[in-house]
This record gives sequence, structure tokens and C-alpha cells, in this order.
Amino acid sequence: MRSHPAPDGRPGSDAEAAAREFTAHRPRLFGLAYRMLGSAAEAEDAVQDAYLRWNGADRDAVVHPGAWLAKVVTHLCLSRLTSARATRERYTGTWLPEPVLSPAPGLLGAPGAGPSEAAESRDDVSTALLLLLERLTPAERAVYVLREAFGYPHREIAGVLDLGEAHCRQLYGRAARRVAEPLGDGVAARFDAPAPERRRELVESFVAAARDGDLAGLERILARDVVWWSDGGGRVRAALRPVRGRDHVLRFLAGVARRTGEGTSRTVAGVNGAPGIVVHVGGRIVGVASVAVGADGLINEVWFVSNPDKLVHATRRFATYPESGA
Repeated sequence: MRSHPAPDGRPGSDAEAAAREFTAHRPRLFGLAYRMLGSAAEAEDAVQDAYLRWNGADRDAVVHPGAWLAKVVTHLCLSRLTSARATRERYTGTWLPEPVLSPAPGLLGAPGAGPSEAAESRDDVSTALLLLLERLTPAERAVYVLREAFGYPHREIAGVLDLGEAHCRQLYGRAARRVAEPLGDGVAARFDAPAPERRRELVESFVAAARDGDLAGLERILARDVVWWSDGGGRVRAALRPVRGRDHVLRFLAGVARRTGEGTSRTVAGVNGAPGIVVHVGGRIVGVASVAVGADGLINEVWFVSNPDKLVHATRRFATYPESGA
């Protein structure tokens, strides 16, 4: 029996097989796009654009679908990065990467598997690393992500980017050196990340102290030179500049607590592969925080995203968490 034609003119069975093939690669493609762009929404758009190209391609000529799709997504992201840089220069306040909820080591209540699972692997896509990647040129970022996150050899990276292999090696060398440097406020690169258990304990203590209004408890887990970054994008009230120093951060949090309405809860959740905090009113997320821990075992950096445009993806994922807010 002949299959019915699909809307694109191909037999239905061919279209279905193509869709299954793409679905198998989707998590990896999302992970690639998210690392390249620092935005789950833009990553999803890039993956969708790749699907449209895949659907219209001569798939008989595609020898390795995974490699073909990775090349398409990479070039889509390179194009988007050019305009993204200009947009971020005009951004209101601090620009931070869009948080993605994910399972974290030792953390209960992690969501089930989904397209974003490939985007997080402990500190492989931590907020600190995504901020470090912002230092790189688009080409450097592509080479670094393909090499470090996905293990591509330089020869294959050259094929993806349509560059010479020697050039790709040079780009990778420059990128690796820049990523290895700490952020301006002393946040080390991912290689200096603390044990997941310690980070989880600190986050749980933070949530408990915030719930109880325990400023002394917060003081015990914040480093003296802690920095609090807020990203409201001009959409909601947020600090436009980083809040520096433990005393200033404590006063800032006390002021936030006074403005917080009833029904606000905080849940410890996996954020970019590590324990973080989701602030929510019912099922509506109003903020997501990720933290960095210094060599002294205290929180020395907090990145808090409250821009509603950056919380859409997290809100969808949060629906899979049990109600465990503090």
C-alpha cells in the first residue's frame, strides 16, 4: 500500500522518518544553540529554523544528519550573535544569560527528561561560564563550544565553520585562554567549581534564611565581597548596577523582603545544572537565581534574573517540579 502524500509532496512515511530523525537530534541541537546564544528562547527559535531547513533539504544527499544539522544550527547562531551583541549593548541594566531549569547533582525534584537536558551538564553551562563566553568573538565561541561541550575534533569544526583547520586551532587557543581568566569580580572559571553538595547546602540555607527573614543566617553564608547582579531588563523593578559587599547585599535583600507580597515562595531547583533558586507566586515564576561559591566555601556571586521575557522557558519547566517551596 502506498503512503499518502505529506503536505510537502513527499510520501508520508518519508516525512515521518525525517521528523523522527530530527527529533533524535533536537536535544543536542538545543544544547549547542543555548551555549552559543545564552538564551533558551533564541535557541529554540534557531532549532526551529533548522527544522524548516531540514524539512526542505534533499535528505538523500545528507550523509551524516547530525553533522549537517549541527552545521546549520551553528551558522544560524553565528548570524544571531551579530545582532544580539548590538541589542545587549542597549540593554537596560545588567544583561544575564537566560536561566534554564535542569536536574542538578543530588537535588530532588528535578524535572523529567526534555529538550533542555542536553544544555546542562553540571558547570558545563553554568551562568559563570556563559558570562565568560560573552568575552569571545562569535567564531571563537563556536569553536570553543563545539570542542569543549561536544568533543568535536578540529578537523570537523573546520568543516562546520567552513574554515581552515589551523585557523580553528588558533581560534580555540585564544578562546580557551580568555575563558580560563576569572571574571572581573573574581569568579573563577568552571574548573574551580565547588562540590555540588556544598553548593546545595548553601542554596538551601539561603532559602531558609530568606523565608525566615534571618539576616544573621544570610550573613553567615555570604562572602564579605559578595556581588549581587540583577537582570530586570527594564521590564520589572531591579537594581541597575551590581550590589557589592555583604552589608550592602543584606540591606538590599531586606528592602526586597519588605516589598515582596504574600504568597511568594522560594524553591531550590536545578538551574543550569547546579542548585539554584526559583522565586515564584503559585506557578508563576518571578525570578531565578544562580550562585557561585568561592574558595572560602561562601557565596560570592549571585545572578538573579527577573526579566519576564527570560522566564518563559523556566516557567514551562517549573511545572514539572513538585510543590516544595520554602
